[in-house]
Amino acid sequence: MGKKQLLLKLFAGILLVACAFPLHSVSAEDEEGTKKGHQLSTKQLALKERNIPEPAARFVYDSGLDFTYPDAVRGIYVTGPSAGGQKMAELTNLVETTDLNAMVIDIKEDHGNITFKPDEDSPFAEIAEPYIDDPRKMLEELESKGIYPIARVVVFKDTMLAEKRPDLSYTQNGEVWVNGRGEAFVNPFMKEVWEYNLEIAKMAAEFGFEEIQFDYVRFPEGFGNRDDILTYNQGEYEDLEMEDVQKRVKAVTDFVAFAKEELSSYDVDVSVDIFGYSATITEAPNIGQNFSKISSHVDVISSMIYPSHWGPYFGISKPDAEPYRLVSEYAKVENEVLSKLENSPTSRPWIQDFEAPWLYSGPTKQYGKAEVEAQIRALAENGIDEYLIWNAVNSYSPNVDYTPTN
Repeated sequence: MGKKQLLLKLFAGILLVACAFPLHSVSAEDEEGTKKGHQLSTKQLALKERNIPEPAARFVYDSGLDFTYPDAVRGIYVTGPSAGGQKMAELTNLVETTDLNAMVIDIKEDHGNITFKPDEDSPFAEIAEPYIDDPRKMLEELESKGIYPIARVVVFKDTMLAEKRPDLSYTQNGEVWVNGRGEAFVNPFMKEVWEYNLEIAKMAAEFGFEEIQFDYVRFPEGFGNRDDILTYNQGEYEDLEMEDVQKRVKAVTDFVAFAKEELSSYDVDVSVDIFGYSATITEAPNIGQNFSKISSHVDVISSMIYPSHWGPYFGISKPDAEPYRLVSEYAKVENEVLSKLENSPTSRPWIQDFEAPWLYSGPTKQYGKAEVEAQIRALAENGIDEYLIWNAVNSYSPNVDYTPTN
């Protein structure tokens, strides 16, 4: 299918969605808390309590679901197969019976698939792996249990889109370039890629997710070392009078600002996952991440600070073996960086509940109750009470006390 045909099909899908899900007007003048039969959302009520006026004519999509933002989000990662399978009952029980209160659920996963089945005439139907039979029903169940839902959307790591549209990716010798793990990426310079991902994010918001979390908001790792051997388009950034590394930073930052604006009518928070080390340097220009610039455009920043993902850092020779110390040292740096921003986002780091055998020639450092609690404690002692826990197969350590204490 040509680019023009794909766009026509895409916009036809957008119009169909727009007709099926009308927006509702919410005015700051609604003193009684209702308008046209719709109650003000928790976020809107919070604004009123803090005497922060909303724009007089802001249109806000109403999903019909009502989630209360927790005292502090404490969540776990949930894959599409887990969310749509038997494991969901186990994970829901874990959240219900502990001090956890949130789930980050894959809506668009690392390969580029969406995890639900859209309408048959949707431009996204062919990338569906419909693990989740009925996203709306799933969210209604979470609403009944008071579990805060966050939709994870993987953006620029997308093998499916790269293979279908090499012009939106990077090529080498006429073939789509892949990294050492066989993964392909799409190009952050291309605004068509931005729009593609935002339409998926909007579907998640329409289902009733309270937050959209964007992951892989960057160029491929080590991109600066292969920039000159790959063929790709810089789009509107081609003629900017700046170094290529700064073009990359601008493109990634611009995408985040675009996402925030595009979702402003959906009453959802916007969050971004970012490499932890990005907070410790001015910027990571090879991959286009500037911690402060990205943080300025989001409601939540989620640094991936898994101890296993650091080399020697903060004077710690093997961070994976010292989770408390690594997280504590990182938190101090992040607090300093965020304190300098005029409108700093909520900090909600990703922490580790998995082993990293690739780091060891002998016995691997085991992660369980003590190691997870150590990371939570280190964050809390530095004033960070929100966190997310990653385990790729959703097998979380038993008997963990998830309550932040300092």
